[in-house]
Amino acid sequence: MNCSSSIPTTLTLNSPLPILFPDAGPLITLAYADALDLLFKPGWDVSIVDMVLHEVTRNNTPTSQKIADWLNGRVNGRVNGTVSGQTRNGTKGKITVVDTRIHTRYQDRCQAQLKSPEEKPKKSNLGELAIQEVMNEFALQIPMRKGVFLFEDHKIARSTFVLPDDCRKVSTRAFLIFLEQRGLINSASEIERQAILAGRDFSRLRFPPD
Repeated sequence: MNCSSSIPTTLTLNSPLPILFPDAGPLITLAYADALDLLFKPGWDVSIVDMVLHEVTRNNTPTSQKIADWLNGRVNGRVNGTVSGQTRNGTKGKITVVDTRIHTRYQDRCQAQLKSPEEKPKKSNLGELAIQEVMNEFALQIPMRKGVFLFEDHKIARSTFVLPDDCRKVSTRAFLIFLEQRGLINSASEIERQAILAGRDFSRLRFPPD
């Protein structure tokens, strides 16, 4: 079975378009490879949750400014992730930032830490939980929106990380192979090579597997 068929065909249909939500890892990998625009290749809507945006730009890293520069001019506005149907941006080459309760609570904890330094806010895995929060809201929509969670953390591939039925988890490597097999890029391995040569410790996880 090839990767194009292992990513469900419901995600390749034109109506309604699925929404692609990249986690921090894929954004960093594609930034290393100078290939962030590949997120638009399938023709799906693309959104980024506020917590992931914070994670990839809060510190000075080899890719933080590159990602910030790439987002500049591409953000098509912000929406509340709990508002039914508002996560679709409908504009090619544009990205919607989706506000989440996870990020709001994180900000509240950061403010609390200013008064009580010993109360350090949790930082790990919050971007993933914020994407999961938004996709769980999809289950309440009629018709249910389709979502693609683009990730690299092996924990997300586990069956214990649950998403609604019409949402799918896809690793960066599987996404690149999917693009190659559909003729949208020349070589998935070349993108991987570019990221590795630039210094990225690229995840070899392929999910869904063959």
